[in-house]
Amino acid sequence: MNDQDLKQLKPDRLWHYFLEICNVPRPSKKEEKIAAYLVAFAADHNLECLQDEAGNVLIRKPAVKGFENRSTVILQSHLDMVCEKNSDTKHDFDTDPIIPWIDGDWVKARGTTLGADDGIGIAATLAILESRDIAHGPLEALFTVDEETGLTGAFALTADQLKGRILINLDSEDEGQLFIGCAGGKDTVATIVMETEPVPDSHISYKVSVTGLKGGHSGDDINKGLGNAVKLLNRFLWNARENFEIALADINAGNLRNAIAREAFAVFTVHMDNEIPMLNYAEQFAADIKNELHATEPGLTFEVTPAPMPENVLNDALQANLLDALYACPHGVTAMSREIPDFVETSTNLASVKFVDRKIMITTSQRSSVESSKKDIADMVASVFYLMQADVEHSAGYPGWKPNPDSALLRISTDAYRRLFSQEPQVLAIHAGLECGLIGAIYPGMDMVSFGPTIKGAHSPDERLDIPSTVKFWELTVEILKNIP
Repeated sequence: MNDQDLKQLKPDRLWHYFLEICNVPRPSKKEEKIAAYLVAFAADHNLECLQDEAGNVLIRKPAVKGFENRSTVILQSHLDMVCEKNSDTKHDFDTDPIIPWIDGDWVKARGTTLGADDGIGIAATLAILESRDIAHGPLEALFTVDEETGLTGAFALTADQLKGRILINLDSEDEGQLFIGCAGGKDTVATIVMETEPVPDSHISYKVSVTGLKGGHSGDDINKGLGNAVKLLNRFLWNARENFEIALADINAGNLRNAIAREAFAVFTVHMDNEIPMLNYAEQFAADIKNELHATEPGLTFEVTPAPMPENVLNDALQANLLDALYACPHGVTAMSREIPDFVETSTNLASVKFVDRKIMITTSQRSSVESSKKDIADMVASVFYLMQADVEHSAGYPGWKPNPDSALLRISTDAYRRLFSQEPQVLAIHAGLECGLIGAIYPGMDMVSFGPTIKGAHSPDERLDIPSTVKFWELTVEILKNIP
């Protein structure tokens, strides 16, 4: 099936706009094309449209007849998408459209992220803004930039931009769940200058590849037992150095700070006398990690193959310090909530390691719903890299969103869900970061709830959007708007 089949899905205007959005490139920090599309949309529909210096777009629509005295509601989503592709997929996210297709009950993309996070939120908002038969009071549609790589759009909001004090965030990924809180987060990046030396005599060169992992969102998926390609790669290299005296030439592992690393590659040399023992060990290592992760990572592939000879390798002291630090660096859940059952409180993600311009750059991200714990885990990660004399920098980070169980919007949303689907929604906080944290800090007292359809594999080429849950997401959004007093 291809993108033409999406045109047969209902509600037709929702899927119409999702397809249009897939045709507009929108990498983080490069949202100019999708912003221009929204500005043109507003002009075509005679709607008030404002764009701030950061690039955020705000579209206002008056209330429908009979709803003029209702409260203003803000529909909020972000413009950018995570741009991840499989290593064998040719795709330029700056210019090429996303190619969606239907696989059973799922919409997927071909070898790339789909962009349903948060393209489906944008699409739903546009369908509502276009409609003439959906009951609602005054609407503000806020589309923010750069949510995925820095939240810079939300950071740039000012207290005079929004008139409403009720906000529906359309950026969650599990249908049937209403979110009323989220974790805060920050990044910790370590950098060290490369110190190299010529390749030792009688050495031959190999490339090690870790591929086929699921990857996933470093917040939503951090507790699912998924493999981290950086960690697996380093585990092999650490043991190979200890036992076979390899010399490391290059690492290109992981990618985005907010994605669990799913691919990792390295080039190393080994003395020809140790070649066969090293290859035998690599075979056993592959069997071991596949056995360890068979339940969660059935697609895991580990290979060691011949490679062109590099010009230089790291000196032994730096190589030892790097591999030790990466082994010691924590990854995963470090604390569960004592208050909310099965809720991850604090975690850290070892996201990527790159050799670039004669520097080694190690990127990590930390999340916690407790501000002091967020600082603690970031400091813990920093301390590991201080031991190797790396320069360490923390990002400014972003605040969490404190849950309000007494929210009037939550009550309306819960009643709407129960009325539509004859069952209770789950009311939760989410370990991922949401722009609600920043918006709530800029607009104290903003009543907020976040929900969405079911999206699996977000931030990876396995991203897929559940079609039946998207219909329920749409119906719930419309029902809530109708019942805002």
